[in-house]
Amino acid sequence: MKRIGKTGDRIAVQSFAFRLDAHSGVPMYRQIIDQVRGGIASGLLVTGDQLPTMRQLAVDLAINPNTVVRAYRELELGGLLETHQGTGTFISTQKMNRADVERERQLTQIVGDCVSRAGAAGFTVDDLIEELRELAQSRRKGEERS
Repeated sequence: MKRIGKTGDRIAVQSFAFRLDAHSGVPMYRQIIDQVRGGIASGLLVTGDQLPTMRQLAVDLAINPNTVVRAYRELELGGLLETHQGTGTFISTQKMNRADVERERQLTQIVGDCVSRAGAAGFTVDDLIEELRELAQSRRKGEERS
């Protein structure tokens, strides 16, 4: 999924793609939910962006359509998605609203998963921290140019 926006004389292209990990231990529907939330939090998905149809996403990810239906339904109930009959599913105008305890729990889980995967690939926590600092710095520079 790509969004092209013109900023002055530059054209910015952002893309968002779902990627599932069958070996993570996290249910597929939960991975879809987490990726949509992450896309919104990072700014890759913004209000009005259209998501793939449930059927198309199921085909693209080679998963059961009911898995996508469950993820989209939970995101709709949480106010993050809006489905319009005949036109599609879109990122809602509502903002994510989670209790601080839930946010902390989710961040702890994400960090733990990341550290585990990095460790299995031979990286240290210090390697991760350095990479996160570089990522944050490059994003700040990108925002300054906008």
